[in-house]
Amino acid sequence: MVKVGDMLIGYATDEGVRKRGASGGLVTAVLAAALEKGLVENVVVLKHINEFEAVPIVTDNVEEVLASTGSLHSVPVNLARYAVGRKVAMPAKPCDTRAVIEQAKRGKIDLDTTYIVGLNCGGSMHPVVTKKMLADMYDIDPDDVVGEEIEKGKLIFKTKDGKEKAISIDELEEAGFGRRESCRYCTLKIPVNADLACGNWGVIGDLAGNATFCQVMNDKGVRLLENAIEAGRIEVQPASDKAIGIREKVNGAMEKLGKTWEENVFTEIPDKERMQYYLEQMADCIDCGACKEVCPVCTCGEDSKCTMFHTLVDDYKMSMYHLIRLLHLSDSCIACGQCTDMCPVDIPITMLQNRFSIPAQRKRDYTPGMNVDDTPPYFEVMLK
Repeated sequence: MVKVGDMLIGYATDEGVRKRGASGGLVTAVLAAALEKGLVENVVVLKHINEFEAVPIVTDNVEEVLASTGSLHSVPVNLARYAVGRKVAMPAKPCDTRAVIEQAKRGKIDLDTTYIVGLNCGGSMHPVVTKKMLADMYDIDPDDVVGEEIEKGKLIFKTKDGKEKAISIDELEEAGFGRRESCRYCTLKIPVNADLACGNWGVIGDLAGNATFCQVMNDKGVRLLENAIEAGRIEVQPASDKAIGIREKVNGAMEKLGKTWEENVFTEIPDKERMQYYLEQMADCIDCGACKEVCPVCTCGEDSKCTMFHTLVDDYKMSMYHLIRLLHLSDSCIACGQCTDMCPVDIPITMLQNRFSIPAQRKRDYTPGMNVDDTPPYFEVMLK
């Protein structure tokens, strides 16, 4: 019997899924079983196009779920919006999970019918930057890549000829490549806010690379695992004390690295230079609205204040659109990086937003996306 708090090592029983999937295919098998046994009506997955491109799909087809196996560090899409209004199960990075919980607080997602299989995340990479990195740092044609993995601080690419090449993430990031900026200063690496927290950290010995470490976070996590076991889709065994210790050690090192990056990214701006700094950063904005469109915690829709109070004929030094968003998202931004990725004129919006959000959230001792019962500070202001 599975219990809340259990730490287990598991893998898919189907040899094909186990071989194709990342870390033994447990996550894929759990999602397939949830659909197969009627625990959910749909599953949200990424349909592979290639190693640098995938399309989010909502499917009720078990075979499509099983075909979605494998790591995709170079496809940094946030899946939260695909769960809105559905009874679904979904894989989720820590920031996906945070967005789902923020959507739930605003009445857009029902957590009672949304099952989240969390995935450890050391960081994701922009696909365009990754292709340039492969050519410049790895001397690999991106079209020859068939797989990638992060292990022991190194980013490893596998090619069609069966070879592997690894370079340390530190070396890549010193050269301007590697993880997206917001991933570097993120400190939530194990998705303890999900129903299950899964990953390869702590999988050792003969099972290394062929199984998943899985922590059961709540009753829904219990249902997901027991459902998959009853369906014959997975096998699990208790994690050893050594495995648990190694997982904690890796997570601690990643958290420490994230804090170091935060200090590097958010350097102090003198008061007298601050206004000019933001004006220059926003100067190239073309009012396309892409940053709002992709934001996974924005639930305002078309009648949002940032668009209602802004027109192109305004002559403010900085548009009301940005001023309102900087304020409005300061309690809910999860620094997922989607706005920066999508900006067509390369404004580092996530970094600018978090110059406001991080200190605002810490001052109020509030971390968005961790617990559905934590009330956002702006909700409390509204009640007063």
